[in-house]
Amino acid sequence: MPTKQKAATIDELADQLGRAQLTIVADYRGLGVGALESLRGNLRPINAEFRVAKNTLTTIAADRAGITGLDGLLAGPTALVLAYDDPVQASKVVTDFVRTSRVMTVRGGVMNNQLVTGADIDAIATLPSREELLARVVGMLASPMTRVVGVLSGPVRSLPYVLNARAEQLGGPQDEPIAAD
Repeated sequence: MPTKQKAATIDELADQLGRAQLTIVADYRGLGVGALESLRGNLRPINAEFRVAKNTLTTIAADRAGITGLDGLLAGPTALVLAYDDPVQASKVVTDFVRTSRVMTVRGGVMNNQLVTGADIDAIATLPSREELLARVVGMLASPMTRVVGVLSGPVRSLPYVLNARAEQLGGPQDEPIAAD
């Protein structure tokens, strides 16, 4: 029979796993407290968190959250990185941390209720962030409008030259061409 504290932990974990867009399962053996606090500090601004939980409690919570297949990743000391907003940013932070620490390893994770490998998480980290993608879309949408404005303003820009040429044909003043703005 689980204690009240374990039941509360399972409920909290199930809620967190259900809300997370990306859950990364990692082995954190050998990391010092300072390094873990640094990782937590890097995850906090992007609405992600680092959490250590017992494997049995995590398995029960994952089942409650409707996540299957996670128990294969839960062996030995296990940490979870839960990304609630942008999975790309969280995977970038984690892969950068793994690269610099050389101690922590990513076993895999879950994204949109599908199991992903450590290599998949590395690939996700190379994707552009949500903000970068939105900026690209806005740029693509604005590009045709900019071209239309350029085409429409072309005749207006050449109007002074046309008027000057017509004045020359009629034998008018040939002092200076009309300046175009």
